[in-house]
Amino acid sequence: MSRLINPDSVGKERTRLSKAIVLSIRELAKQTEPTPMARDLVAFISLALELIGSGIEGSVVAWEKRDYWVKADRFRMEWSWAGTMAAKLKSAVLADDWATIATSLPTIAAKFGKIKVSDNHRLGSPWAGAFRKMGR
Repeated sequence: MSRLINPDSVGKERTRLSKAIVLSIRELAKQTEPTPMARDLVAFISLALELIGSGIEGSVVAWEKRDYWVKADRFRMEWSWAGTMAAKLKSAVLADDWATIATSLPTIAAKFGKIKVSDNHRLGSPWAGAFRKMGR
């Protein structure tokens, strides 16, 4: 029997979401005031970070099965900020606290500094309607 490969793995989802976050931060940098699009962008970043944070345990399961405990713990520490930053952004966007959002975005951008997104990407506009999906 051959090996089954899951094309929609947690790692590929994390990579796709990371690129979408970088694209969202770029678009948000172009905004000059809090518009509905800016709210969608921040809400999308929050939701994407929440998904990334929830997928961390799924990523380290295979390493722990092989007794790569140090690698698994290092990966957890590397991504531990995602869940807390998602909650911080979510509460800030729901409260219209743009000062908190403005101070949080450079930190997020620095975490994704190595990710490259070309101008000819196929991600589209994943942030469309994200504020509505957030629960408001």
